[in-house]
Amino acid sequence: MPGTCEAPGRTPGLVTLNVGGKLYSTTLDTLTRFPDSMLGAMFRGLQPALTDSCGNYFIDRDGKAFRHILNFLRFGRLDLPEGYAELSLLRAEADFYQIQPLLEELRRVEAERWRQRRNAVLHADVDVRKRLVHFNVRRGPQNYELSSSCLHIFTANVFCTDKHFLALLRRRLGQSGSGVEEGHSGKGVGQFSRNTGSGTVRDSVIGNGDFRERKGRLGGSGTGGELGIWPGDSTDEDESDEEAWDYSPVDTKTCHHLCLEWAPRPAELPVAEYAKQKLQPLAVGGREVRTGHEFLEEVLKVALAQGFRVDSVFPDPADILNARSLRFVRH
Repeated sequence: MPGTCEAPGRTPGLVTLNVGGKLYSTTLDTLTRFPDSMLGAMFRGLQPALTDSCGNYFIDRDGKAFRHILNFLRFGRLDLPEGYAELSLLRAEADFYQIQPLLEELRRVEAERWRQRRNAVLHADVDVRKRLVHFNVRRGPQNYELSSSCLHIFTANVFCTDKHFLALLRRRLGQSGSGVEEGHSGKGVGQFSRNTGSGTVRDSVIGNGDFRERKGRLGGSGTGGELGIWPGDSTDEDESDEEAWDYSPVDTKTCHHLCLEWAPRPAELPVAEYAKQKLQPLAVGGREVRTGHEFLEEVLKVALAQGFRVDSVFPDPADILNARSLRFVRH
């Protein structure tokens, strides 16, 4: 695609478009594939066409979404990246261009997504193990006393067939730093790093086939710092310069699992000794989650708000508030 104003001559049949600042090159045949559409009318001379300072036809619409519009005109089918999260925007663009076959295909895609979301299964469990930490306490210039403290390390595993729900749960548990709504989460497994204004954010997901293996490897190792978790949607390559926070950097097999590890700091354990363990607390909405029951309570709140109902409780079905494992279904 041309990126400058050079080459003033035009090749017959070729068209360069400037759509919201993004340049596209195509043919008149492609743009007029559907004569009744707005593009068909514009390039058959029925409507005046604006041009930019370089002589490119200018359309004041979303430039990224036009990629999918143009590919539909080229191939006659809708090919979206897995987990594409801007269907509503693409539908608005297709409506603007009045491409009826594309609108019909988008309605079919949205209906299928809704069907998949309605029939969903959610499972969440929490394990806890103890770690005895020994450390020296300085009592005087040459006087040190050996002390110890017991850390309770929680590991939470969540699986959901609706990755959009899991993205919502991740955002609730994974936002950190100043200026965000929720607290930060504990250390995760399979980390991806990126930098934010509040420090390094490490993102955690678990893929199919690795779930039990990685769960068994959870220990005190890892890196410190605040942790954020990616939502479970992916984007196409040319959107990588936008807010990647809204998308998952992994394939579809990984966006259905979430694993978290955290450990509340005991009052008798010095902050410096706690930091050496390379663990983090877990907080939601400014409130620290200190037990596995509190974590499952947060999952329960989000699940019920999203239309799930409790299917099973372990170990005691009559005592949901003290459960170690919850299973939900949504029909």
